[in-house]
Amino acid sequence: MTLSEIANELVAGCREGRVRANLQKLYAADAVSVEAIDMGDGREIHGLAGIDAKHQWWDDENTMTGGTVEGPFLHGDSSFAVIFTAEGISKADNKPFSMHEVAIYHVKDGKIVREEFFYN
Repeated sequence: MTLSEIANELVAGCREGRVRANLQKLYAADAVSVEAIDMGDGREIHGLAGIDAKHQWWDDENTMTGGTVEGPFLHGDSSFAVIFTAEGISKADNKPFSMHEVAIYHVKDGKIVREEFFYN
């Protein structure tokens, strides 16, 4: 897949609720996911199984009530950015939250090899 195809499929998957299904399709087996802050297990997650587990943790901890996906914004021939907003309710304390996030994705050999998240 080209950079544009990967970027557009990732965005479509986010909008259509296919985020986890897209992991096998779009990510390298040894992909790295980097969070802005340590959520208890370190900032970096290595490999598809770990990235999938991170998504499962998010789903287990939060009920999403809204959000947007803006982009993709291509950068050269090997990276792109996506802007996310998310509204939800924490299952732990039933409190609402709102966040704004920028994600940078790095692509090599037709697969996402690294994702980095920046948020407030």
